[in-house]
Amino acid sequence: MAPPILSLALPSETGRVLSIQSHTVQGHVGNKSAVFPLQILGYDVDPINSDYAGYPTFKGQVLNGQQLWELIEGLEANDLLYYTHLLTGYIGSVSFLSAVLEVVSKLRSINPELTYVCDPVLGDEGKFYVPQELVSVYRERVVPMASMLTPNQFEAELLTGSRIQSEGDGREACNLLHAAGPSKVVITSINIDGILLLIGSYQKEKGHPPKQFKIVIPKIPAYFAGTGDLMTALLLGWSKKYPDNLEKAAELAVSSLQALLQRTLNDYRSAGHDPQSTTLEIRLIQSQNDIRNPQVKFKAEIYI
Repeated sequence: MAPPILSLALPSETGRVLSIQSHTVQGHVGNKSAVFPLQILGYDVDPINSDYAGYPTFKGQVLNGQQLWELIEGLEANDLLYYTHLLTGYIGSVSFLSAVLEVVSKLRSINPELTYVCDPVLGDEGKFYVPQELVSVYRERVVPMASMLTPNQFEAELLTGSRIQSEGDGREACNLLHAAGPSKVVITSINIDGILLLIGSYQKEKGHPPKQFKIVIPKIPAYFAGTGDLMTALLLGWSKKYPDNLEKAAELAVSSLQALLQRTLNDYRSAGHDPQSTTLEIRLIQSQNDIRNPQVKFKAEIYI
């Protein structure tokens, strides 16, 4: 007789996450950035790796939609398809994204209470990371299925078809996204007149006004890989612990991330490297205490 799967037989208080996103052998992006912090926060995490093309040269195989579905069938055949959360990040093709939507439906047929946390990775600062035809798929098919959405400013503009040039625009973008589906929306970075903000919004019941807030984020003079993936994972991790207090979850997530970024910056400088000369790999392992027990230095301001 096979031994029981303890993550199912004795589930953690937090949950069991299926994470479908990119992967790299070296560095921390995609699942390499998301799985470890979620495990630190008490989650059982099963990663499915797609691809990552962030290096000048990349090797290895790219998982396609059919292969993703075969993995799901294998999990189902072994009675392993019960998850409390699905997390998705970078997805590079329409066919793979369509397969992910089938995965959402399959997981919800097993657990109707599944929380789907979607980082709609499309691009940043006007630059696309993926084929532009993915925008309509996200807007029309993915957003309506998401429980929580974590776009950046550029992605929120693409998904709503509206420009975000003020805090009011950011709040209205959240309202438009709520109307399309998700009860929780966090626009993880908005640049308003040189000030960097996070704007979050939680609509507890459809038809009711959401509770909205902002967190002012310091600008760090460097570019880091994997920060969006990490931020979404932290928001998932803390929002489960504070299900009706999205602003608290965001305070904890932002505080963890900022401590990690500052450590990364300091370590590169200690190694004699100019942090502004290249993209920096985040110091994830070295920052585990900041993930587990962050000092909340960045507070949410509730919109009235």
